[in-house]
Amino acid sequence: MAGNSFGQIFRFTTWGESHGPAIGVVVDGVPPRVPFSEADAQIWLDQRRPGQSRFTTQRQEPDQVKILSGAFEGQTTGAPVSMMIENVDQRSKDYSAIAQTYRPGHADYTYDAKYGIRDYRGGGRSSARETASRVAAGGLARKVIEALSPGLSIRGALVQIGTMPIDRASWDWSVTGDNPFWCPDASMAANWQTYLDDIRKSGSSVGAVIEIVAAGVPVGLGEPIYGKIDSDLAAAMMTINAVKGVEIGSGMASAALTGEENADEMRMDGGNVSFGSNNAGGVLGGITTGQDLVVRFAVKPTSSILTPRESVTSAGANTDVSTKGRHDPCVGIRAVPVGEAMMACVIADHLLRHRAQIGEFGSQAPFTARGKTGS
Repeated sequence: MAGNSFGQIFRFTTWGESHGPAIGVVVDGVPPRVPFSEADAQIWLDQRRPGQSRFTTQRQEPDQVKILSGAFEGQTTGAPVSMMIENVDQRSKDYSAIAQTYRPGHADYTYDAKYGIRDYRGGGRSSARETASRVAAGGLARKVIEALSPGLSIRGALVQIGTMPIDRASWDWSVTGDNPFWCPDASMAANWQTYLDDIRKSGSSVGAVIEIVAAGVPVGLGEPIYGKIDSDLAAAMMTINAVKGVEIGSGMASAALTGEENADEMRMDGGNVSFGSNNAGGVLGGITTGQDLVVRFAVKPTSSILTPRESVTSAGANTDVSTKGRHDPCVGIRAVPVGEAMMACVIADHLLRHRAQIGEFGSQAPFTARGKTGS
């Protein structure tokens, strides 16, 4: 099975299955002497960890990370950094009933058709359990970013659940940690609780939209034509389980704008470029402008639901299937820290690529960017 690695210089490879003894990640290309300990990854894994509210799967995984290589006396050595997370709360028997049945919306059929074998216990390699490994990699990426571009920050928020989007006029980053949804709109967070309770009790699920914003990004990250940072960000977000759409800046909405409305006009302000808007999401020609990087992605409803759905068996018989076990009524909730991790990995990779090709920041840019930061 190929396709388990992501990135060019900062390159990580994840391994393990949902119901195996452990999952983990190996990160190559990390510079030496970057401060890094298990606590630097654990803080982000704790945000993704299941079972923290009634709105996520009740699988109880402590997600304690162990550094196996690549760090010594609190610093990276330049060697590959290997991290492991043990699985401790698997219930494989929950999946025995679907060992020969393909679940609609899952990768059961395609994995079986391609490889001739599949691990039906929780989806095996196709399970969202794998994303814990990339969150660990993202924790390391943040430390690389901190060393190369101090002041750069990455934050994520849930901006829509089902048919209920937030009110952007009420956006407040400070409240995202005060509710179980990473929601920046306190009023909508309260509405989502009632909405998701009904979804959860009915045994169904619903989708979501997540927005990830990187602030303090230097001008010049990204490479034309096939190394554009926005194309790498889109690819990164599309690797996350259940993601079915990605947009940068105004994204799909830009199709409804006129050229005058869409153009992010520029003026000089104290020796710096000032942008009047950020429809481009902080990227022009695949290269960062210095404005906020803004990425949104849509997550489909969790495919594991109690409502019987029509399907087929591996023997070719028609059947109905309902999925038992512990599942998220909205998998998008735990996708927020995963999206942040993927943004961090892409930015760390591009910082290292820029340094390899151009050198230090500042020497090539005539001025820095200021102005509107949101999309």
